[in-house]
Amino acid sequence: MAARRRPAPHKLQQTPSNNKDRGDKGFSLPAPSPRVINAAPSLEKAEMYGIDDNRPVFSRAMALAGRMFIETIPQWLAVGAMLSLIFGGCCSNVFALESIIKVEPDSGFLLTFVQFIFVAITSLPSQLDSRRPPFYLKSNRVPIRRWLVNIVLFFAINVLNNHAFSYDISVPVHIILRSGGSITTMLAGSLYGKRYSRIQVTAVLLLTVGVITAAWSDSQTKGTTSSGSAGTTSFVTGLTILFVAQVLSAIMGLYTEETYRMYGPQWKENMFYSHLLSIPLFLPFLPSLSRQFMKLANSPPLSLPIPPPEDYPNFSPSLQRLVEKIHMPSQLFYLTLNVLTQYACIRGVNLLAAASSALTVTIVLNIRKLISLLLSIWLFGNRLAFGTLIGACIVFFAGGLYSLDGKRKPPSRRGTAPTKS
Repeated sequence: MAARRRPAPHKLQQTPSNNKDRGDKGFSLPAPSPRVINAAPSLEKAEMYGIDDNRPVFSRAMALAGRMFIETIPQWLAVGAMLSLIFGGCCSNVFALESIIKVEPDSGFLLTFVQFIFVAITSLPSQLDSRRPPFYLKSNRVPIRRWLVNIVLFFAINVLNNHAFSYDISVPVHIILRSGGSITTMLAGSLYGKRYSRIQVTAVLLLTVGVITAAWSDSQTKGTTSSGSAGTTSFVTGLTILFVAQVLSAIMGLYTEETYRMYGPQWKENMFYSHLLSIPLFLPFLPSLSRQFMKLANSPPLSLPIPPPEDYPNFSPSLQRLVEKIHMPSQLFYLTLNVLTQYACIRGVNLLAAASSALTVTIVLNIRKLISLLLSIWLFGNRLAFGTLIGACIVFFAGGLYSLDGKRKPPSRRGTAPTKS
């Protein structure tokens, strides 16, 4: 009789799962509880596929706000950088300029020369091409002969604007008068065949009233505080220089606009050649530039915040003597600061112009000029007459009015119908 086979003892089943799920003796552990996955539609999916989002209104609003904030971080950083360059650079530039003008009013020509050299050097990399010896410059999009007129005008405008400080023109008055550039721009544009709206004409008339009020009030103040009629004559000469510079600036603006219409907006090429090719025009004035530089070099030293050597007894005597020899003429420091802040200001304006409309650029620059005017009054104790302040308010209000209407309806040429976008 065949022996009955005894059933094999029941064994715990081993699973081929990974060792993480096994116990100490290799036996399988109870299966983990399933993960709870929130399969509710996200705000993006709900909007895309029309699925109802059952989350509370507050949760949906917070999710939308968080998404908008995260997606706009790069834009906010770019806007912050542009505004920092414009307000920080341009306002600091006015501070450095007035620090020099207060001591050496005749140094405006030297300021122009140094700024031209610095901008030409910093804009050179954008025009380099290693495949074009011997000068290794890119081929011009705009013919050089086209730039020559622009170069002469640009040189004359900058020299006249800075030279006006030699004729009893203060920095606040300089800011106010230069803010009325739309007056000459409209006059030149009318001669060129452009038409302007009634609001723009009204804004320019207000600009004219504001500029005349500010200039007349300041001239009356200069006439009462200066000896005889010499102060008034000098002030009128400065006003004439600024007016000529404004007229030339309007002509250059129309000429540059026509150049960009023909060859495209080659602003980098314009900035490089207008500064580089203007440098030879300074050669006849080298003796005057040298005298102005020596005056700045002989200015009192800048008081550096360096503690006295007695506070550091462990320093070697040679290091202490080196610290004592540090001598930075104050006016050369302000000259360097003026050049660097001018570059930061230009970069900020170019970045803003590339990322926004002309209206935004004009409004931001008008606000910047107003802040520069207030800083000049506050930091340097400039006392403006009541009529000058009234004229300044009229100028800035009219500038904003002109910009707003210019955005709504750009000027058109006579004989051409406005194009629809």
